[in-house]
Amino acid sequence: MRYGQMAGCFVLGALVVFFLSTDGQPDAATVAEAMQSPAAYVPPAFTPESRELDQADIERLVDELSNWGRWGPDDQLGAANLITPEKRLAALGLATEGITVSLAHRLLKDEADDVPLPFGHSMLGVPDEEAASAFFGGVSDRYEISYHGYSHSHIDSLCHILHKGQMYNGVSKDTITEEGCSHASIVNLQGGIVTRGVLVDVPRLKGVPYLEPGTPIYVEDLDAWEQMAGVTIQPGDAVFIRTGRWARRAEVGPWNISQNAAGLHASTMPWFKSRDVSFMGSDAALDVVPSLVEDVRLPVHLLTIVAMGVDLFDNQDLEALAETAASLNRWEFTLVAGPLAVENGTGSPVNALAIF
Repeated sequence: MRYGQMAGCFVLGALVVFFLSTDGQPDAATVAEAMQSPAAYVPPAFTPESRELDQADIERLVDELSNWGRWGPDDQLGAANLITPEKRLAALGLATEGITVSLAHRLLKDEADDVPLPFGHSMLGVPDEEAASAFFGGVSDRYEISYHGYSHSHIDSLCHILHKGQMYNGVSKDTITEEGCSHASIVNLQGGIVTRGVLVDVPRLKGVPYLEPGTPIYVEDLDAWEQMAGVTIQPGDAVFIRTGRWARRAEVGPWNISQNAAGLHASTMPWFKSRDVSFMGSDAALDVVPSLVEDVRLPVHLLTIVAMGVDLFDNQDLEALAETAASLNRWEFTLVAGPLAVENGTGSPVNALAIF
């Protein structure tokens, strides 16, 4: 690429997003079109599910909601394929206020009921007396983190969850070795995530500061939120479900959230599939716990990651995002995230940014 061909760029965290034109001139029409609000989107019809689901129903939904083969037999990106260059440009146009909000909760270093494996941080060099007179000095440290679970903000890759020995797109468990996942690992998202983010603030919908653990979120809640917020979830979006987990923790203290958490009921999955979302996330692990589906622990994880090919953002801190969105009365934003480039990794700690 010659320098003269660069029409413009945005630097977003560690991601650089370029606008290019073939003649070396700024493609003003393309940028202007992307900045405009998208045409009115009409959600497609879908077949609602009963709230009374069992294991056989989840098995059926694995097939009915499947994106396997949709982008070819060798696809490893899943629903991230729905984020087109046009989608990214339109998402960048949502950043009009210059306000950034981190979705990451600060890493927890102390063991608690919801933090069985705290973040490890140790110094590799602490300045001694000689450092006071040294012309040049420095310090370093070491991080250690087991990020899956309910403690730390992270993103799951598509090889994280298996169903009957298969991951997304029918890839066998045999592709996973001591070296990691040779297919559908987090390194596939090394190019970063730039799309429209949408916040679904269920406690605000219900007029409470947070949902009590074990509270299920149903389709009617999603419909009611869209109507209240004046926003419609669309293809390629990254949707974040706020339950108020961190607000409740601040008020009453930690609890074993792996055994009792507010979240989506599995019956909402056809609704999300009909909208063709690319990413989903929450301030816990998305599933309501207990799942209310007998003998199926995390049906939402199963249906999103394995069947639909949707990566999940877990344990996001959506409190500041909710406050900012409410103050602006805007529930959509530019989402930017850059997972660690871990080859063969099952996911990554992540600091996702919402830009208004």
